[in-house]
Amino acid sequence: MTRVYLALYKGRKRGTSPRELWQRLMDWAVRIATRGQYSHCEIAVKHGFTDDYHCYSASLRDGGVRSKTMLLPADKWDLIPIRDAETHEKVWALYQTTQGAKYDYIGALGVVLPVRQVAQRWFCSEWCAKALGLGQPEKYSPQALADLFQAAWKS
Repeated sequence: MTRVYLALYKGRKRGTSPRELWQRLMDWAVRIATRGQYSHCEIAVKHGFTDDYHCYSASLRDGGVRSKTMLLPADKWDLIPIRDAETHEKVWALYQTTQGAKYDYIGALGVVLPVRQVAQRWFCSEWCAKALGLGQPEKYSPQALADLFQAAWKS
């Protein structure tokens, strides 16, 4: 059975290398700017009973739209189940048309500042919102997606 989740990163990067310090700074900046606990999101697909997930998103760390297999430990990630039975197909269709697209640094700022996104580039929550069929996906932060889907589960 295939299950689809909105995966939200709440972890704190460890390490003191320049790259790790940069990643920690970026995570912190996203959390502060969006007034939330999450700095990144993925659409996570779980097949069967394995511990790993096949994840789709636009990643700052990976340079743009990509998919990869990941472990999502509960101390670093929150998972919200997505109820729509067609979500996996929607995610796959969007991925097929956006795979390899560059990360949208300017568009990510548009969540909190009045700037326009760059066409053909994506940031994580924009990509996830589009995959989930939401209008104006460029307006969503990871925290905004979490709030929306947590509220949907309560109703």
